[in-house]
Amino acid sequence: MTDKKYTRVLLKFSGEQLSGDFDGGIDPKICTWLASEIKPVLEHKVELIIMVGGGNFARGERLAGNGIKRVTADHIGMLGTLMNALAMTDIFEAQGIATRCLSNIFATQVAEQFIHRLANKHLEKNRVIIVAGGIGRPYITTDTAAVSLALELDCQVVLKATKYDGVYDKDPNKYSDALKIENISHKEVLSNNNIKIMDKAAIGLAMDHDLPIIIFEAMKKKNILNTVLGHTSGSIIS
Repeated sequence: MTDKKYTRVLLKFSGEQLSGDFDGGIDPKICTWLASEIKPVLEHKVELIIMVGGGNFARGERLAGNGIKRVTADHIGMLGTLMNALAMTDIFEAQGIATRCLSNIFATQVAEQFIHRLANKHLEKNRVIIVAGGIGRPYITTDTAAVSLALELDCQVVLKATKYDGVYDKDPNKYSDALKIENISHKEVLSNNNIKIMDKAAIGLAMDHDLPIIIFEAMKKKNILNTVLGHTSGSIIS
């Protein structure tokens, strides 16, 4: 637990979380619900950056092979993140949340190019920014891209939304005796191969720059707000 209120945060969603009741693609009902959860966060004068994965459309690592180069497969995955970001931007705007979609891949016909100064200007004007395309390079997961972006934009914390309510010492889906760890160091996460809650490169980058990561269940009512206000029920990696 922490009693610290954050004022600029990066919220990371996986693409799969946006599928909702569908086997793939995006469920507008989920994004509408997320908008209703994010509104109270903004009312507390919190600046919010969202990075979303693209696994509900395509995963580069899985696509690679059978003639598809890994670089091409990762580019396809980046396009999946762009589709999610565009849909979320429209839905958030429809719910009265000023939102801008910025892309780290060149897609100026549909999204603004990510530029550091532009992103900061949007945040200063109380707009949510949704960043697509990871960092625009292959072989880098959106987890690692999220940490990199959080550092670039001077975020105080990365909030990693998962289907779990925190970090466990082993997979709680496989082991009934898995134990939740409320506070754990970056180093401990890196050294424990049973903890696979986030990409190890992301954890290592966060450790190098003393950036805390909170693992929490975002699809539970008021969990995003409570976490931003420092009352998380998740786990803190620091």
